[in-house]
Amino acid sequence: QVQLVESGGGLVQAGGSLRLSCSVSGRPLSTYKMGWFRQAPGKEREFVAAISRSFGSTYYTNSVKGRFTISRDNAKNTVYLQMNSLQPEDTAVYYCAADARSRAFESSMYDYWGQGTQVTVSS
Repeated sequence: QVQLVESGGGLVQAGGSLRLSCSVSGRPLSTYKMGWFRQAPGKEREFVAAISRSFGSTYYTNSVKGRFTISRDNAKNTVYLQMNSLQPEDTAVYYCAADARSRAFESSMYDYWGQGTQVTVSS
């Protein structure tokens, strides 16, 4: 059974930074392409960033390019999302997800999901 557990969320002022972590257990992290998604109150879940399984290629939604960085440490079975220059519109529950089939970056189809961690950015 694959489990994903997010951590690192919290309350931060606009312009601040947070680093989210996603710990994967059950199978080696190297098995999966990984992604981060977020869902703000009253809105649909949206894609944030993804990182490929092996070569570490990355892909971001336009609104976070230049501010967020996704990375992975396969030895630690952990994926990270470094978030800088946070803005109130970044407030959401952030979810990490694992894709066992390494679908295209544009795909929002993932096989496993974490429970989410809340990020709140105050103005």
